[in-house]
Amino acid sequence: MAMKKTLILFSVCIALFAFRQDKKKINIYSIGDSTMCDFSEKYLSGFGGPNYPIRGWMQMAPQFFTSDVSIHNAAQSGRSSKSFREEGWWKKVIDSVQAGDYVFIMFGANDQKPDSARHTDPATTYRQNLINYIDEVKAKGAYPVLFTSLVRRRFDKEGKLVDTYGAYVNTVREVAREMNVPLVDLYKKTWDLVQSYGPEESKKLFLYIEPGLFTKLPDGKKDDSHLNVEGATKVAGLAMQGIKELNLPLARFIK
Repeated sequence: MAMKKTLILFSVCIALFAFRQDKKKINIYSIGDSTMCDFSEKYLSGFGGPNYPIRGWMQMAPQFFTSDVSIHNAAQSGRSSKSFREEGWWKKVIDSVQAGDYVFIMFGANDQKPDSARHTDPATTYRQNLINYIDEVKAKGAYPVLFTSLVRRRFDKEGKLVDTYGAYVNTVREVAREMNVPLVDLYKKTWDLVQSYGPEESKKLFLYIEPGLFTKLPDGKKDDSHLNVEGATKVAGLAMQGIKELNLPLARFIK
């Protein structure tokens, strides 16, 4: 009898182990610009070493997820919703996406640029580009999630933030509503965050570097668009908060 119980227990353990081994990872693919992307050691070293503090918020996201989630951050610095596709970055992503995966989509900052390689019109080409990304993700049986762009640190004389995106942010919100796609409004969330810090303290979130810290930046740097480690971590936390607010199944894997 004891031997029979031992064999049953052993069989159960083997089955559980096999289930664990076959358990599929939750894959997240992310596409966007430099406020979202990973910055390589090579890039950081170009400005004086690995301590160069620029980070994209998705680069800081892995710490918020359990080991069940695998993140593939394909965001690229300087790309718009147009150039990301035309340069071939999107094909690499969509060819890898499988049913049940998530695709985070966040463009806008470079769509405003005037050059023809990147510029899109918020009411027409930008809107259509977002729709195309969504349709192609859905066609793979995967789940698109839209994100509005991050606020830029630009204050008026009264210490109030100034909008620098205009119709681009509203277009993302409209497309999300019209296509019934989950939206994390990072523009609103980061607006509230940066405004709460105020004109001076908010510099702690962005790429403000004192003179003399890095060899290639003898005069330092003041960048109101890109995040440092602290800022990117806080924005990643806001993104996780947004996922939880949407009650996405993905939220179960956020620590």
